[in-house]
Amino acid sequence: MYWKKQTHEQIKETIFAALSQNLDYRGEHPILGIPGTYLDTAEFYPDAPFLKDAPYMSAMVRNPNHIGVHTLSEKSVLEIFEGTQKIEKDLIRLCAEEIFNGDPGQQDGYVATGGTEANIQAMWIYRNFFRKEFGARIGEIGLVYSEDSHYSMPKGANILNLTSIILEVDKDTREILPHSLESKIKTAMDEGIKYFIVIANLSTTMFGSVDDIDMLGDFFTNMNAPFKIHVDAAYGGFIYPFTNPTSRFTFQNPYLNSITSDGHKMLQTPYGTGLFLIRKGYFDFVKTDEAQYIPGKDYTVSGSRSGANAISMWMILQIHGSEGWKYKMETLCDHTERICKRLTGMGVEFFRNPYLNIISIKAKYISSELAHKYYLVANSYEFEPTWYKIVVMPHVKQGTIDSFLMDLEGELKARQMR
Repeated sequence: MYWKKQTHEQIKETIFAALSQNLDYRGEHPILGIPGTYLDTAEFYPDAPFLKDAPYMSAMVRNPNHIGVHTLSEKSVLEIFEGTQKIEKDLIRLCAEEIFNGDPGQQDGYVATGGTEANIQAMWIYRNFFRKEFGARIGEIGLVYSEDSHYSMPKGANILNLTSIILEVDKDTREILPHSLESKIKTAMDEGIKYFIVIANLSTTMFGSVDDIDMLGDFFTNMNAPFKIHVDAAYGGFIYPFTNPTSRFTFQNPYLNSITSDGHKMLQTPYGTGLFLIRKGYFDFVKTDEAQYIPGKDYTVSGSRSGANAISMWMILQIHGSEGWKYKMETLCDHTERICKRLTGMGVEFFRNPYLNIISIKAKYISSELAHKYYLVANSYEFEPTWYKIVVMPHVKQGTIDSFLMDLEGELKARQMR
C-alpha cells in the first residue's frame, strides 16, 4: 500500500493535460452527434479567471461524460473524453491494487453515484451470473445480509426480484449469530433457494460493525452452495485498510469478489463519488448490447456520469499520498479512542470497532435534548431509539467533543442525584 504524494502543481498539470486530450465543445472540432455540451454559460462562466488554477472546477465546466467501464479495454469508451477517462482508469488501478491489494490488471471498476448504486450493481452482476452460468431461475437466488446492513440491500432485492435472507446479530457485539446463519440458510434451501449473493459489511452505517468475511465464505463453502461475496465498504473502505494492517478485506482473499467504497464519506469528495471494484470477467454478465450507439457499450446501472467526480477522488488520494492518508485516518481513530475512554470512565455502554471512527452509544444514556443539540443519529426515527451514534469526522473539533462529554457527564450525574 504505497503511492507517492504529489504537489498541487503536479496534480494541476496532470488534470489539465488530461482535459487537453479531451475534445473541447468550444474547440475547433466539429462535434455534432453528442447529446451533451458544456455547462450553461449564463450561470457557469467558462473564462472565469480562477479556473486556470482549479482543475476540478475546470473539469466540471467542461463536463466530460464517463459513461461505461474504462478498465475493460485499452480503447476509450468515448474517444472525445479519452484524457479524463484515463484518470478514472488510474484511480481504479490505485484503489484496487494499492488499497485493496489486488493483483496488477486483474480488477475492473468504475466511479458510481454512491454505495447504493454500487451495491445494486454487484447484485445485478451476480444475479445474471447465476442465471447464465447455472441456469438459475429468479426464485432460486437469495440475497444474504445482516439486519444491520444498509437499506440498499432490501432496495436492490426489490428492484432485482431477489429473495432477502436477513441474518440476526448479537445486540451488543453486532456480530452475525452463527445459529441464525445456519437456520436461515437451511430454511431458504428447503424453500428452493439454491444460489446465494452474500453481503459482508466493512462498517455498517449505524454501528461501524465489520462482518467476518471468512466465516461467511467458509460456511457457504462447507454447505457446497454456489455463492459470491460482495463487500459493502461504502463507509469503511477508505479508513479500515489504513488502520488495520491485518485486514482480510483484500483481493488476496479469495472470498472477496467485489467491493464498494464511497469517496463522499471518508475521502471528502463531492456527493456522487462511489467506487465499485470487481474481479475481471464479471462485467460481461451485465453488458447492455442494446447500447449500440456507445462504442464501448455500457455495463453500469447509472449510464452517463460525471468525469469530474472521478477526478476529485484521484486528486485527493494524490495530494495526500498513502502515508499522508494513513496518518489522517489514524488520527481520527486516536480521537475516537479518547472519547471511548471517557465514556468508559462514565460507565456508559457503547459499541465501537477499534479500526473505525464510529461510536454507537446505548440510547438509555442519552437524552433526546442532548441528541438534538449535537445532531446525534438514532438507529430509528419511527420507533423508540435504542442507539445514538457519533461519527468523528474531520470537521469535528476537540471543543465540540469536550462540550458533548461535559454535557453528558452532567446529565448522568443529575440522574444519580434524583
